[in-house]
Amino acid sequence: MSIRAVVWDIDDTLFDYTTADRLGMRDHLTAEGLLDEYDSVEQAIAQWRAITDEQWARFSAGEVSFQDQRRDRVRVFLGEELSDAEADAWFERYIGHYETAWALFPDVLPALDALAASHRHAVLSNSSIHVQDRKLRVLGVHDRFEAILCAAELGVSKPEARAFLAACEALGLPPQQVAYVGDHPEIDGRGAADAGLLSVWIDRGDAYAAVEPPVGPRRIASLAELPAILGADTRFGAPSTFG
Repeated sequence: MSIRAVVWDIDDTLFDYTTADRLGMRDHLTAEGLLDEYDSVEQAIAQWRAITDEQWARFSAGEVSFQDQRRDRVRVFLGEELSDAEADAWFERYIGHYETAWALFPDVLPALDALAASHRHAVLSNSSIHVQDRKLRVLGVHDRFEAILCAAELGVSKPEARAFLAACEALGLPPQQVAYVGDHPEIDGRGAADAGLLSVWIDRGDAYAAVEPPVGPRRIASLAELPAILGADTRFGAPSTFG
């Protein structure tokens, strides 16, 4: 069965989140006078990301709201009992620095252009529509996608099959006719494969170097490899193009 649509992850798949987060947090901590509390920028960023992962897991499990996980990230990071308004203000100041570093990966527009006539496109993100809709507009690719689905509004997060199947339903297609492209080997790669989609894991470097590659997803190093995979319908038996 041929692949008729591609559903995309956003952060660190289309959008270079890791770089934007690092540069944004560096500039934010400098402006807040907090960088001197750390041995290096890398140490501060590592702490921020570890806290982000912990609080995001709570949101994904339905324990807190999207806004509350943001507030708790700030409180834990600063080690202070801030009010909601104070935590929101701190996070908004960070967002201001973060957004100045927003950029697509260089292989994104060529891949979208190559697939524009042959495949339909949608987005599935473990974020909120408020965040991701605006991000896609600022990056100039919002109109490339028929549907934009996010965990905060769906009430279910990747890697649960229901999240991937919701994207298929939004396109009116069975999962066997949909490919999913994401950067996380488990949340995106294994999750999409287990849900019955053609799963493509884009391995952009060292972020998951220590992770054992999951069984199921096609592994690529660049989105330039994607049109050949989709054109050949490689669900069964095609060789990996990862070098």
